[in-house]
Order: sequence, then structure tokens, then C-alpha cells
Amino acid sequence: MAQTDTSFTRRTGVPSEAEERSVSELMRQLTEQTTRLAQKEIELAKAEMAVKGKRLGIGAGAFSAAGLIVLFALGAATAAAILGLATALEGWVAALIMAVVYLMLAGVLALVGRSKVQAATPPVPEQTAESIKEDVESTKEKAKEGRA
Repeated sequence: MAQTDTSFTRRTGVPSEAEERSVSELMRQLTEQTTRLAQKEIELAKAEMAVKGKRLGIGAGAFSAAGLIVLFALGAATAAAILGLATALEGWVAALIMAVVYLMLAGVLALVGRSKVQAATPPVPEQTAESIKEDVESTKEKAKEGRA
């Protein structure tokens, strides 16, 4: 950075050419740093959205698995369990018991899926938003200090 001729400014009240260049250099640096900061914030937002997307995918997968298990369970295990229970109970009571067991299993899987989906929502990059707020506040403070 060039040295400034403060005696010229003191004598005339007009900034010297060296002072003008330093201001333009500072503006160029500010522009470059702001661009870099925006790029970094975008990268952070992408990373945060990837994590949330993964959580959302796991939750949706758990819901899908719950539905698939319900179908298979109702088809294969129900027949065997009802036949086994029917040796000690009436056939309709055995069928009712098996239906309740399967509904409870599906409920547990649905709750797991729900908790995973809630962990991924809202699908907003919260850390990035907070970081941007901090960057804006820091920039405002530095701009005020620069004016003083």
C-alpha cells in the first residue's frame, strides 16, 4: 500500500492522489472479500442442506419400510400365527390378536420415521443463516469504526 502524503491533505483539505488510491484499493479488497464470503456461505448452505436431505431420506425410508413390513407381515406371518393360536383359542380371536400386534409394530416404525423427518425439518440452512447475520453485523461494526 502506498504511503499517504498527509501534509498535502492538512494544507489543502483535499486528499492526495496516494490517499485516493488507498481508498480505491480498500474498495476493491472489500468487493473481493464480500464475493469470497458469499461463496463460502453458499458452500455452507449446500453442505447443511445435504445433511438435512440425508435425514429426510432416512425418515422417508423408515416410513416406506414400515409399509412394506405391514404388507409382508399381513401376508405370511398372519396365517401361521392365526393357525397356531387357533389351536388354543377361537379362530377369530387368534386373528384379532395378530392384527393388534402388527398394528403396534407399524406404529413404532411410523414414530421412528416421524422423528427422523422432524429432525430434518424445516429444510432451511439454519447455521448458514445465523452465520450470515453475524457477518452482516461484523461488517456494519467495521464500517462504523472506519467512519469514525
